[in-house]
Amino acid sequence: MRRVAIARLLVLAAAIWLAGAPAAAPPDRLASLPRVWLWAWERPEDLRFAPRLGLGVAALDRTVTLRGADVLVAPRRQRVLLAPETPVIAVVRVEADARAAGLVDPGRAADAIAGAATRPGIRALQIDFDATRSQRELYRVLVQEVRRRLPDGLPLSLTALASWCAGDRWLDELPIDEAVPMLFEMGPDRGLIAARVRQDTPFSDGRCGTAIGVSTREPLGRVPRVTRAYVFGYAPWTFETAAAAVRQVNR
Repeated sequence: MRRVAIARLLVLAAAIWLAGAPAAAPPDRLASLPRVWLWAWERPEDLRFAPRLGLGVAALDRTVTLRGADVLVAPRRQRVLLAPETPVIAVVRVEADARAAGLVDPGRAADAIAGAATRPGIRALQIDFDATRSQRELYRVLVQEVRRRLPDGLPLSLTALASWCAGDRWLDELPIDEAVPMLFEMGPDRGLIAARVRQDTPFSDGRCGTAIGVSTREPLGRVPRVTRAYVFGYAPWTFETAAAAVRQVNR
């Protein structure tokens, strides 16, 4: 009996130790992807030159609008021309009104978002949702539901307001592979974020530490050292403007 009691104590002690141990790091499902990506938003794009510059393309696939309890899906309307070998991320823009947080069915919304992941050959899914503070709980549930619907090996990326990555750790609990702080159109937070950007790794803690989003209209004086950079353009991409974006990111 004494041996049984000791064995039970050892099992209990092991369980307590495991419960207090940090969770294992998730696999790096983004490791094989290019460093620089061009965002291709809702306009005609001819990006067949992307492989010549070693670029990936993060292309808007659909917009999901949450209007109260309604889930509305608007597929991309403008054509994107790509070379077959171009790595592609499917981007889903989410827009929600003030009533959606209390009325929408997260499962239905997640189905609409995860549907973009059925595109043949995509390398990741990226969600773009400028959630307000009152919509954060909805966003948490949506991300969890979307992750459950994705293949295990498919990365899940989120764009992030820069302020979310400057001391606000609410993204850390989400089952995502990266958060991409958007370092443009930052509004009143621009001064604070610009001070952090002057560091080599301004968002080294948490989910925001591996990627950034920049734009052609607001070039950074110094681009932080990150694993991936996404570039937003305000006009259709050309070989020349894409090459300039690569130089900006790599300088």
